[in-house]
This record gives sequence, C-alpha cells and structure tokens, in this order.
Amino acid sequence: MLDYRGADQAARELGCRIQEGEPLAPRTTFRIGGPADRLYTLENLGQLKGLLQALEQGNIPRMVLGKGSNLLVSDKGYRGAVLALAGEFQKVELLPGGRVLAGAGAPLASVCAFARDRGLSGLEFAWGIPGSIGGAAYMDAGAYGGEMKDVVVKVRHLTSDGREGEAQGEDLAFGYRKSRYVGSGEIITQVEFQLEPGEPAAIAGKMEELMGRRKDKQPYDMPSAGSVFKRPEGHFAGTLIEQAGLKGRSVGGAQVSPKHAGFIVNTGGATCQDVLDLIALIQKTVQEKFGVALEPEVRVTGEV
Repeated sequence: MLDYRGADQAARELGCRIQEGEPLAPRTTFRIGGPADRLYTLENLGQLKGLLQALEQGNIPRMVLGKGSNLLVSDKGYRGAVLALAGEFQKVELLPGGRVLAGAGAPLASVCAFARDRGLSGLEFAWGIPGSIGGAAYMDAGAYGGEMKDVVVKVRHLTSDGREGEAQGEDLAFGYRKSRYVGSGEIITQVEFQLEPGEPAAIAGKMEELMGRRKDKQPYDMPSAGSVFKRPEGHFAGTLIEQAGLKGRSVGGAQVSPKHAGFIVNTGGATCQDVLDLIALIQKTVQEKFGVALEPEVRVTGEV
C-alpha cells in the first residue's frame, strides 16, 4: 500500500486541491477509466515543485493528465498520484518576434485561437486536436502535414525531483509520435512556439477547412482516443484494418469506427478491457492477412 500522508500534508501546505478516489473516465476523451488514488490540482510552478519532491520522497508513482486525449486508463484505475495542471499552467502569452509561450496545461485549441487572432500562422494543423499543449509536445502531435516539431523551439520542464530545466533544438529529440519526454520522468511546464505572420482571415479559413475535413472523415462526435495505431511504414493503419474486414467490428462497447477504421470508439459503456481485446484482435488479423505489425499509439496506464 502506498502511503500518501507526506504528499497530502505537502499538498495542503502548498494550497493544492486534493481529491481521493477521483474517477478518471470523465477526464479522458475515451470516457473510460477507474479512480485514481489521488488527484492533485496544481496552480503554479512552486506547488508542482513542492509536490514532486514529496511524491519522490514517498516513492509514489505519478502521472500528469492533460486533456486525456491519447490515453486509455485501466478499469481498476491508477494506483498513484494524478497531477492536473491549472492556473498559471494554462496561461498563453505573446513574445516578441512571432513567438508564443504557452503553459503545458493550456488546451491546444485555445493556443491555436490565440495565434489566429494575432495573425500568427503555423498552428493551423493542430486545430481540432483535442489535447493539451504539454501532451502535444510530449507526443509530437501532428495532422494534415504539420507536427509540433515544426513550430516548437523550446520546452521548459521539471525533473522528477522538482528541478527546473529546458530543452531546445536537437535536444528535444522529436520523432514520429515521440520526444525526449517520453519515459524520461521530466514534466513539461511551458512550450515556446515560433510562428510566422499571416492574415487572420486566411489562417481562420485554413483552420475551418481542416476542421471540416476532420469532421467529415473522423468519428468526431463519439468518445475515442484519436488514431489507435501508429502509421506503419509504407501503409496506413486505417486502410489495412478496413481491408482486413474489421470496420464496424465490436468487442463489448468498443467498436472499430464505421466512419474511419483507424479509430476505436466507445459506443457506450466500453471498458478498458473491451478496447484492449479489440486492439489485440486487430493486430492479430492484420498481421495474419498482410504481415504488418501494428503498434498502438494510444498510451495505456493504470492497474492491470
């Protein structure tokens, strides 16, 4: 059993909000997941530093939860501390030279709108991606020919024991759906973007065009975690899944979207196990039919 007394005491002294046994399903776009032992809401860097030190001392696992858009949480929940970044972590500000600085907890949509309204181009591709800035940088989120690595110039972070640091250029180690932060234990706190001047109307037009394409082709109106699998070299996962005859296939409440086979949707009451079983069925079928190994893009976390 994990001992939260030290972490709870630190959180109270720091003025953090503490929630015990908080269900995670409402906090993920899949609408799946059991309770977290603790959910701590952090408003500023000082609170995050202090709590990280307490969690480290107590040897308590922790996870930062943004918009929960690329996450599948176990039905049993998460044995550890979930950190929600609010307050200062959701601030967005304009810097000189077409740069924008955004807190890791800021919704991607709000940063895209902030840039559009100030005539700054470069983030149009991200309009409609339902994630946070921290999560987008963590996974090098991308769509329609654009990726975070094209516009991110600097990332500030805290180490697992609460020390400040930053990375830029090659040190960010951006790659397809990955960055230096995947598995590093470092927590992204701010992301700095380099954008280019543009006409707000033209930027808005591009954003709406891409949103229209997204809604037309993707199950935008149903709970999901976005694309389930990474793009296999030389193929498209959705095409392989459809050609394998799996479009519309269900396991429990989880279904391969009839609209786009690259998505698994929660048709109502889907469990984590339903999704995992459907993923396994897809992988097995595609491997047998085409000899292609599909690698999940969705992060699975929590008590198995």
